[in-house]
Amino acid sequence: MMGLKSILEKHRNNIIAKWFDIVADTYPPDTARFLKSQKDPFANPVGGTTRQSLESVFNELLTDADPARIRDALDPVIRIRAVQTFSPSHATSFVFSLKHLVRELAEKESCEPKDFIEFSLQLDAVSLIAFEIYMTCREKVWQIRATEQRDRTFKAFHRAGLVSEAPEDNPGLYKNSLQ
Repeated sequence: MMGLKSILEKHRNNIIAKWFDIVADTYPPDTARFLKSQKDPFANPVGGTTRQSLESVFNELLTDADPARIRDALDPVIRIRAVQTFSPSHATSFVFSLKHLVRELAEKESCEPKDFIEFSLQLDAVSLIAFEIYMTCREKVWQIRATEQRDRTFKAFHRAGLVSEAPEDNPGLYKNSLQ
């Protein structure tokens, strides 16, 4: 009986292609069609980045599943999804879709259940890494938005003569001008 990792290596390209299709299908139909059909990474940077990230994560899972390298592999695709309109669960759920693909293959190839359980636990850890990256990116997006709003408000108040000159990172209102 062949081990799960050997089976995954044997079916590597097919699994990655199916996984990519599942990720692409999380987008609207026109976008999904474009992501799947346009293979040129310069004409389709989202598709190219996603494909590369999925391949790197899968390769890492077949070797030693180093969390730092998995984080590096996931980072580009999660950054893309963090600035789009996906909810946190929707943006990171693609990790679990690999579990379903592997389960189907493991059942078809009559793998040892313990091998699938071990792989499944690795994917759970990968999903937590993906969620952590997503939340870090979203925090940064909200920080940028808050800073832009603060700066916009400061400039409007400054034009109206309601604020003093202050350092860029800490605009100050005149205490007497708003009374």
